[in-house]
Amino acid sequence: QVQLVESGGGSVQAGGSLRLSCAATGITSCMGWFRQAPGKERAGVASITPNGITTYADSVKGRFTSSKDSAKNTLYLQMNVLKPEDTAMYYCAAVTTMFWTGVCVRMRSHDFAYWGQGTQVTVSS
Repeated sequence: QVQLVESGGGSVQAGGSLRLSCAATGITSCMGWFRQAPGKERAGVASITPNGITTYADSVKGRFTSSKDSAKNTLYLQMNVLKPEDTAMYYCAAVTTMFWTGVCVRMRSHDFAYWGQGTQVTVSS
């Protein structure tokens, strides 16, 4: 059974930085970060394959970096140059399937079976 616990959210001013963490228990393959703003659908932000290959949404490329510490089984999302439009609830997600390539590239929320509780990120202008 996979459990995911996020931490690291908060409130920052535009241009600031935050780092989110996702502590995982159990064995996972593709892991990802999603976000959902009020009134909007949940959208993929970044994903990382078991061998460390990352995919990013166009809106965060060059500003966000996803990484994983396999020894700690923890996923990170470093968010720099934050913008007010980055304000959302951020969720960590994972799958355990061995067929993870497409899952990681597509970053569709319905492909991910396991979810954390979410952590709020608020960016003020």
